[in-house]
Amino acid sequence: MYLNCHSFHSLRYGTIPLDDLIRQAADCGATAAALTDINTVTGIYDFIKGCEALGIKPLVGIEFRCRHKLRYIGLARNAEGLAEMNRFLTQHNFDKTVLPLAAPNFSEVSIIYPLENAPLILRENEYIGIRPEQLQKLIVSEWKNRQEKMVILQPVTFRTKKEYELHKILRAIDLNTIFSKLKPIDYCRHSEIMVAAERILSCYGQYPGIIANTEKIIRECNFEFDFKTPKNKKFYTNSRKNDMSLLTALAKDGLEWRYGKNNPEAESRMLRELEIIDQLEFSGYFLITWDIIKYSNSKGFLHIGRGSGANSIIAYCLGITDICPLELDLYFERFLNENRKSPPDFDIDWSWKERDVILEYIFGRYGYENVAFCGTNVEFKYRSIFREVGKVYGLPKEELDALAKNPMALHSQNKVVKKVQQYGMLLLKYPNQRSMHSCGILISEEPITNYSVLEMPPKAFPIVLFDMHTAEDIGLEKFDILSQRGIGHIDDTVKIIEQNRGIRINIRDTRLSKNEASANVYLAQGRTIGCFYIESPAMRGLLRRLKCGDYKTLVAASSIIRPGVAQSGMMKEYIFRHNNPSKFEYFHPVFEKELGETYGIMVYQEDVIKIALHYGGLSAADGDILRRAMSGKGRSKAALQKVKDDFFISAAAKGHPEALSQEIYRQIESFAGYSFCKAHSASYAVESYQSLYLKVHYPIEFMVAVINNQGGFYRTEIYVHEARMAGAAIHTPCVNRSGYETALYGSDIYLGFMHLQGLDSKLSQFIAFERERNGIYKSLEDFINRVPMGIENVKVLIFIGAFRFTGKTKNQLLVQVSLLMNNFKPENRGLMLIEQHAKEFKLPVLERSIFEDAFDEIELLNFPVSCTVFDLLQTRHRGDVMVRDLLKHHKKQVRMLAYLISTKQVPTKRGNMYFGTWIDNEGAYFDTAHFPDSLANNPFQGGGCYLLLGTVEIDYHFPTITISKMAKMPFIPDPRYSDSDKRYTTQHNIKQDVSSTHRQPYPQENEINLPRHRMEF
Repeated sequence: MYLNCHSFHSLRYGTIPLDDLIRQAADCGATAAALTDINTVTGIYDFIKGCEALGIKPLVGIEFRCRHKLRYIGLARNAEGLAEMNRFLTQHNFDKTVLPLAAPNFSEVSIIYPLENAPLILRENEYIGIRPEQLQKLIVSEWKNRQEKMVILQPVTFRTKKEYELHKILRAIDLNTIFSKLKPIDYCRHSEIMVAAERILSCYGQYPGIIANTEKIIRECNFEFDFKTPKNKKFYTNSRKNDMSLLTALAKDGLEWRYGKNNPEAESRMLRELEIIDQLEFSGYFLITWDIIKYSNSKGFLHIGRGSGANSIIAYCLGITDICPLELDLYFERFLNENRKSPPDFDIDWSWKERDVILEYIFGRYGYENVAFCGTNVEFKYRSIFREVGKVYGLPKEELDALAKNPMALHSQNKVVKKVQQYGMLLLKYPNQRSMHSCGILISEEPITNYSVLEMPPKAFPIVLFDMHTAEDIGLEKFDILSQRGIGHIDDTVKIIEQNRGIRINIRDTRLSKNEASANVYLAQGRTIGCFYIESPAMRGLLRRLKCGDYKTLVAASSIIRPGVAQSGMMKEYIFRHNNPSKFEYFHPVFEKELGETYGIMVYQEDVIKIALHYGGLSAADGDILRRAMSGKGRSKAALQKVKDDFFISAAAKGHPEALSQEIYRQIESFAGYSFCKAHSASYAVESYQSLYLKVHYPIEFMVAVINNQGGFYRTEIYVHEARMAGAAIHTPCVNRSGYETALYGSDIYLGFMHLQGLDSKLSQFIAFERERNGIYKSLEDFINRVPMGIENVKVLIFIGAFRFTGKTKNQLLVQVSLLMNNFKPENRGLMLIEQHAKEFKLPVLERSIFEDAFDEIELLNFPVSCTVFDLLQTRHRGDVMVRDLLKHHKKQVRMLAYLISTKQVPTKRGNMYFGTWIDNEGAYFDTAHFPDSLANNPFQGGGCYLLLGTVEIDYHFPTITISKMAKMPFIPDPRYSDSDKRYTTQHNIKQDVSSTHRQPYPQENEINLPRHRMEF
């Protein structure tokens, strides 16, 4: 009898979580219930599963609303009915047209109109819904004579009086109004709750025809869904047989390309993988991925294939990945096995500049009808909740800011704020709006509208209205098409090198860069700023602690730096064993043989499979079940229990003592949830090496590429510093040398206009465009005549020195621009048919100091170029010790003067502490630790230079200074101003990079509980 139920997927309308709605229906005695969320099918698949589990017949449909007004309700009689509604609503979403007052002529959908909206003439499949409180209207002949087409309409939107208030709050948020201005038409009626089925039927006892019509709809709506059958595009060719034939041929060609003509081990692995791929019918999945890569290569794009797909030798032979699974002992079962019925994702990265070209190819090649992005549900979050609910209750901006920024314990305690807190907490984790998954693409065999309504966001690629978890549930596996700036760094560096030096580098040939000797030296020294994944202070510190000097150690480092791995204590133990290989025993010979590369520690997810396989005697496929279940990805507790039982039975059969097996299983349980995919780490390591190779051999070109791709972990200033340390001459933007991006001429770097604060980006791009089209700018007047720029933007360019080619000082140019532009008429702008000489003005010579230029640069770029920050300090002191001497000062107190690069806040059991990264006056980097007691009296005070006092601690080759005191050092007064207030404001533009970690404190050594000695029996 419940033909119109809303869950919280009726965004900013419904208040009932989906699982709660289903349980409530069961409690009310429902034998059937319909989910009809507003203009969406987000929850229907979870609804079907939930209802079937409780013996309720699920009906699925859509409540069609336009501009907040109910038009009609559609219920799918079958799969075609859902597709009809999806296509109908999708078309209106794409065209942004108003929904018609009357439903279209659906063939497999039952339509219910609300009483107040019912057309005079109804089709066979159309009905009028009448609410219990409307039954009195049947006395009037107008409605009495239409009972034969009426059904019970008992909408469900909320559960309690409190949720009714919550519903109104949601409506006010949606309408961007305050609570007191809501009108009755803006929210639902107070009767829209779920009541017992018997009570509903008793209301309609005098109208058996209405009950019969309702039961008829329930009988006719038989939407069934097969969750087991894959829905992805089945074949790349036209059949499974042809797909396997093509895949086999490509794999054999790739095998020779990767391994030469005679490699029995690689060939055996290839044939075994092909057998499993064929068995699971995933040949089409591989071929579609190969097709995308083939197109990418044809465009000259660089890609990185990573994730568990790198466990496959077929992926390696097809060029999808660049990781040899034999070299790293990667198990294919981690990617695919007979127990895994759905394919895991291929994660493929492109430069952020090229990803849209790849997306356009996929949508064009496989059809907009069959391709869409996964959706995501953006939930109400802590800070946004208080802001949104506070606005509903009319709180002013200052109070909203206070509520959003502070924990609840610090909120005001007045009645309104208590209401905001009460209802805000009810909304926590409720879906707020739908959005697009950042990278997940679905390619279906049937039209995608068979499964979902589509929306067209501003990005112009359609999205389904459910997330990746639902997609996987219904048999749609996503292709992850990602973008990252690290690939942009590599790709652009190669192009800049060719342009600047005339040298062509095939960076795709990993034999060139992987384990290259000079790159290994930089790696061991942590000289990796700008390099993908290995440039953060924490990673550079880890590399130095490990003296990481080869590819396999870098793969391990890429894994143990992950938060979960570090938090479990594995990182500390790995560093200890790496540096002290004689001070521990392998727990069992299997650990030494299979995990010798990682000193007997289960660093990788694949290690769990190895121990299950080689110690426990399980199959690799069962080992993967164990890994997935323990990492939270397994769905069947029964399957995990069976694998656990098999582990102990098999271990006993192999003669292992029970106590030993129990301890090893405990270690598996302890670390399986924290470990990281080895193939993923290996893929990261290859890209890191490519970056590092370019940084080592072409540092200036590399840093320009990093700057133009808008950096990485650090702000632009740090990469400019790196370029200067590599021998580049840094110049502020110039209208005749710079582009929108930073330009390189030999070893001269001209910063791009994109870095200037307050300069319009379109005008910035036009400067270079006009220069390329009509030649260099001959004078300030010539520039003004050709570039449609107002006087304030021209002054920005003058202050940054962009017209220094004229030979005039900034002060002279400022006078000139005022004379030129005060009477300038924009309609006269443009090149003259006959070139005229620029007017010459006799200008006074007004000298400016280098420090005035530096403060201009700080104001416009956030960092100085004309001199260093140290040159701007009032003190001439530069510290007692430089970074190059720190290794000689273990356990000694040192005093250093340094420039702050970044801070990171991390939790400890004594409270929050900070790590700082700095450079000394010689440009070298070092790190500091600031414990809570030190911070209480010596807090950070923003970006700038500090005098530091602390003790040097050397931890496995890596010096850190534990700070006891520090003070921020003042700059000289800004010489551009005479006003004392303004003379010290510009220096506040100096930035620092700030990050924080939200996690439980790392365990102490005694809490790690990883034995360093064998168990005695």
